[in-house]
Amino acid sequence: MSRGLRPLSLAMLRGFIRDRTAVFFTVLFPLMFLVLFGGLFKDSSAPKADIIEIGPVAVFDQMPAESRAGLADVATFTRSTDAAAALEQVRKGDADAAVEQRGENVIVHYSAADQVSAGYVLGLVNSIVERANLAATGQPPRFTVESAQVEDESLKTIQYITPGLLGWAIATGATFSAALTLVDWRKKRILRRLRLAPIKTADVVGARVGTTLLIAIVQTAIFLGIAVLPYFGLKLADYWWMSIPLIICGTLAFLSLGLLIGSLTNTVEAAAAAANLIVLPMAFLSGAFFPLDGAPGWLQTLSHLLPLGYLREGMMDVMVRGDGPLSVLPSMAALLAFGAVVALIASRFFRWDAV
Repeated sequence: MSRGLRPLSLAMLRGFIRDRTAVFFTVLFPLMFLVLFGGLFKDSSAPKADIIEIGPVAVFDQMPAESRAGLADVATFTRSTDAAAALEQVRKGDADAAVEQRGENVIVHYSAADQVSAGYVLGLVNSIVERANLAATGQPPRFTVESAQVEDESLKTIQYITPGLLGWAIATGATFSAALTLVDWRKKRILRRLRLAPIKTADVVGARVGTTLLIAIVQTAIFLGIAVLPYFGLKLADYWWMSIPLIICGTLAFLSLGLLIGSLTNTVEAAAAAANLIVLPMAFLSGAFFPLDGAPGWLQTLSHLLPLGYLREGMMDVMVRGDGPLSVLPSMAALLAFGAVVALIASRFFRWDAV
């Protein structure tokens, strides 16, 4: 080990620990989101539709008892003889839909203000009407429909928000630490002193990389340590440990992004603004805060091109889905390729002194 690498690494680590703002935004701030989202959604389940039956609705009333009982898991039905009052409840959002039957026509009244609930109720009613139509022919339906969740039903929401929030924390910590440190050291002429000192450039880079990787590993340990507490109930898959090399690759990728930002900006304020402008939208676009299953196709395609998307998906594979160690290799390769390209660009703009 080079003589300058160890003291530089210790100096950078002490500087990080003493900087309360850096510690807060790198470790504590992302943890606040984990505690907030984990606490809010730890007992969440699929929402039930609140449907009002206006008068007699034959397609509902003539359903077999076991079928009607099965609907209790996905919808709550109440009866009303006052059509105006029922429609007003839907208009105010107190009910998801009101259903009435006029002869052979089943009418679903819904509010355009809540397209998600309206679509869910329409799909549910359509399936009930289709079964009623098949039963009216006097022949048993040839096909039956059953619902089955592809994931383990014991999995909780914490399983899905932890990889995204942890990825965002890693990206934020690596990008901000590199960008702000580079700008601050250049402004205080520390970089110039290091250049003139009998210390190799490789030692300076190695110390910065080593310190950032250590902070990322500590972030991961704290995140997982809190998430696996009984209150949150995170269950790690067998190959969760493969997230560690993946996180190392992700840290290197976002460290290079921070170096590029630090090379292109001249003040700490500008570096922080640029880092926020890139990392925060990337967190939303990559699905770190919420799933993008219902997003437009172009947005889902874009999310697969972002480095944070590769980091989150890779952690999902080995932490939650139970995929094998080889499943994260494409994500690791993509992150390393991104880091190499961005680091090469950053080297072209790197400056030892402030202009």
